[in-house]
Amino acid sequence: MQGRILVVDDEEVNRLLLREILEDEYTVEMASDGEEALYELLKHHKETAAVLLDLQMPKMDGFTVLSRIKKNGWMNHIPVLIISGEEAVDIENRCFRLGVSDFIHKPFESSIVKNRVRNTVELFACKNQLEQKVERQSEALKEQSRIIRMQAEKLKEAESFRNLMMQYRCAIMEVETKLKVLNEEFSRVYKRNPFESIKSRLKTPESLYEKLERKGYPVSLESIEELINDVAGVRVICSFPDDIYRLAKLLIRQDDIILLNEKDYIKNPKDNGYRSLHLIIKIPVFLSGGKTYRKVEVQFRTIAMDFWASLEHKLKYKRYVENAEEIVGQLKACADSIEILDYQMQEIRNKIDKSKE
Repeated sequence: MQGRILVVDDEEVNRLLLREILEDEYTVEMASDGEEALYELLKHHKETAAVLLDLQMPKMDGFTVLSRIKKNGWMNHIPVLIISGEEAVDIENRCFRLGVSDFIHKPFESSIVKNRVRNTVELFACKNQLEQKVERQSEALKEQSRIIRMQAEKLKEAESFRNLMMQYRCAIMEVETKLKVLNEEFSRVYKRNPFESIKSRLKTPESLYEKLERKGYPVSLESIEELINDVAGVRVICSFPDDIYRLAKLLIRQDDIILLNEKDYIKNPKDNGYRSLHLIIKIPVFLSGGKTYRKVEVQFRTIAMDFWASLEHKLKYKRYVENAEEIVGQLKACADSIEILDYQMQEIRNKIDKSKE
């Protein structure tokens, strides 16, 4: 037996016929009117696998029963199949708007009844299992988020952590100062600025804890210092691609900066079209107790690259997206167009510069 089926019809012959068709696979209960059906559901809605409901009944018709089922929230877990001798489109549409799963038309054909009921029950069982799984995962994520917040609060309260974050903020300021000095020099010597703006950010305690957990690293200050390269981040927005390489080269040539890693996503874009130049550097921070080195991730992008990355990030974290593959393809096409535009604008600038010579 796969579950309990409730057949609701004021005609006894229909109830008995449906019971005979379905009783090999289900426990079949019967109700002769809407009030009796609702009473049965009130007692047994958790065990009910499906309801077969006639529309034309005395006392309370099928539409009223449907409204009550929907109001009680049972429609989310119990499929309703309408028993009907009519095939009027407006009636069927009204039923579907109320949440009906399918129709079984009179006179009954045994194989059709069995297949429609079986398919509907199995579909709803899969739906309910999926919803339960999603609910469990949601609860697990909530608990994980609660733990992350709790551990992050502990990190924030620790004096040693606050001191470490202060050092990373100072490292950001050091990088920003070096870039601003180069910007001043370019402005005077070349009569233009190599970058448009600088953005910076420091990872939150929650983000640090989550990343350490995800990577399987111990949650400690030592792990943050040694294993996380992007605690401190600086993003440099340039006008043209060649400014990116010129500025990055001048930055890492400075004798107090150590280049740890370089990833060029401009020459070698990611599959989704993302383009940027990433540097992981170590920079000295001078404190009252002496000099210490801290890592900073420096990203260089053109205005167009940054615009694309910002929009892609927002779209990426939408929870439900239809036609996801199509959207990914469109984003990649936009990234390719932006690359062409960047180099076209750079070529125009070069022509303008030559005409001034």
